Amino acid sequence: MRVQTVISEDIPAWLKLAAEVEFLFGPMVDERGFHAALTKNISRGSAFCVRVDDGSVGSELMGGLLFSCRPPIYRIGWLAVAKTWRRKGVATVLIDHVLPQIVPPANLMVTTFGTDNDAGAPARYFYEQMDFDFLEDTDPGPEGGSRVILRRAFV
Repeated sequence: MRVQTVISEDIPAWLKLAAEVEFLFGPMVDERGFHAALTKNISRGSAFCVRVDDGSVGSELMGGLLFSCRPPIYRIGWLAVAKTWRRKGVATVLIDHVLPQIVPPANLMVTTFGTDNDAGAPARYFYEQMDFDFLEDTDPGPEGGSRVILRRAFV
């Protein structure tokens, strides 16, 4: 399983992955803001993916991550794993790929699902296992469920 930098030819595969998780994240595939964020991350080299069978550019994605570096604050802007590939280490490989880019002292931030979102429980649990701690509540998601900001400190 190899993390690769996303390029524009990967956008259709990325949108297929996004469509699969819209029930959790809210509308993305037809949203200009999502396309703009993806394009921005591609242009700055901060969109990462794991392709099925370490395939070529444009092939099906197992998972993807958008990463923002503004030291001392780093953010995971989006992380999703295709249903078929969940609980197989894809998200861990993606997170482990960006960790070396963090220069301490720093914080890695992520917004994820609150405790009232049962479908989001695996994501919360994953981040907790990756040493993220609760920082604060934030605005609800597009489906109305609560969201929280988690932080992993690097000293």
